[in-house]
Amino acid sequence: MDKADFAWVSVSTLLVLLMAVPGLALFYGGLVRAKNVLSILIQVISTFALAIVVWFIYGYSLAFTEGNAVLGGFSRIVFAGMFDLASRKFELSGSIPELAFAAFQATFAGITCALIVGGLAERARYSAIMLFTLIWLSFAYLPIAHMVWAPDGWLFLRGALDFAGGTVVHINAGVAGLVGAYFIGKRVGYGREAMQPHNLPMAMTGASLLWVGWFGFNAGSALSANDIAALAFFNTMLATAGAVLAWLLLEWKYKGKPSLLGAISGAVAGLVGVTPAAGLVGPGGALFIGLVTGTVCFWGVNGLKRLLKVDDSLDVFGIHGVGGIAGALLTGVFNAQALGGPGLVSAWMIPHQLAIQLEGVLITVAWSATVAWIGFFIADKVCGLRVGADIEREGLDIHAHGETAYHY
Repeated sequence: MDKADFAWVSVSTLLVLLMAVPGLALFYGGLVRAKNVLSILIQVISTFALAIVVWFIYGYSLAFTEGNAVLGGFSRIVFAGMFDLASRKFELSGSIPELAFAAFQATFAGITCALIVGGLAERARYSAIMLFTLIWLSFAYLPIAHMVWAPDGWLFLRGALDFAGGTVVHINAGVAGLVGAYFIGKRVGYGREAMQPHNLPMAMTGASLLWVGWFGFNAGSALSANDIAALAFFNTMLATAGAVLAWLLLEWKYKGKPSLLGAISGAVAGLVGVTPAAGLVGPGGALFIGLVTGTVCFWGVNGLKRLLKVDDSLDVFGIHGVGGIAGALLTGVFNAQALGGPGLVSAWMIPHQLAIQLEGVLITVAWSATVAWIGFFIADKVCGLRVGADIEREGLDIHAHGETAYHY
């Protein structure tokens, strides 16, 4: 065991936890209306917690142990064989305890499930969200994680590049959020009433914590305190800054004023875009990816959303789906040594790598969408996915959870 590697991965695990609780929770919480802020906060923390428990029971084993091209085996159910406390023997994963690697990856599963709830915010029944999360985590997240990251996974063997979760986390969650938004329908009054964020300083705080935590997400995925972690660290900072500026310039041009909401949306877009590329491209490529994802996600939130005629409440697909797709494809370009990357030795290899990246994107989109639709269908039949219109108008906080965020 390398103590420096173990320390870095442990800190990175804490940083990813910071991304979800409180980061994502506060980001989402600030973006909804005041009457629903507690409902989104509890959905984020509950789905994250459920994923951690499932990860321990069977999730890690099915995602990362040897199995077939789509799913792992059962050798690590409830972390069996990972350690023997009586003899103080711990199995290693590379240079760190396998337990540390499993803990790190648990936070990835947790935040992916939590991201989805933004697509259905302000109208989904809590029990249905929890049932859906169990289904989708089991049948969408685990197979995609195995296919992309396990040594015997289909996309891993094909050569698909995904350093820290562009397909596994962001496209996967973005597509599920979009399917959920279609399945549940638009919020009451959507398109006729103002549905502005109730607390932008809260959202700014959450977005800032996401940016900080993302260094664990991306640089931690080097799984070592090494030069690749340093590269991923700086690329995460640079791409995000580029995306913030790209979004603000576009907003300034087309809407007349740069906004705080635009700045934090651009930051998240850049973080999403650089995730698959963080340790696989040079800084120049990272900056380009940030500028592009800031641009395409601005379109995803303002143009594509209208074309799709969907109420994706917190733009899960517009940012995570669109940004994840752009980042995954551009990783296949800027991985080339001719463009400053550490990978492809010839620029002539870029079209082939792009085709592999596209294959990974399409498989993830199709797989996640199918499982999400089935999951939402089952959750709707068992629990009723959507609350009643009267409850929705009055707010989920008091009706679903018996408490309110603010007392006037």
